[in-house]
Amino acid sequence: MDNKEQLKEERDRIVKGLEETYKRLVEFKKQKKSPMIVTRNGKIEAVDPNELLPTTLYKRNAG
Repeated sequence: MDNKEQLKEERDRIVKGLEETYKRLVEFKKQKKSPMIVTRNGKIEAVDPNELLPTTLYKRNAG
């Protein structure tokens, strides 16, 4: 396995971890009935976690 393949596998594991963390955070916020604080267009907003998708997919660059 060459270095490029190792980096791709590591990146995929990191992205999968980020996706799982997001899922758990949304579930936690729903349980606590606490708003999710996000930035949109450079502004900080409080969002009801029930309005958020339960999962998200991060963009993965080809290559």
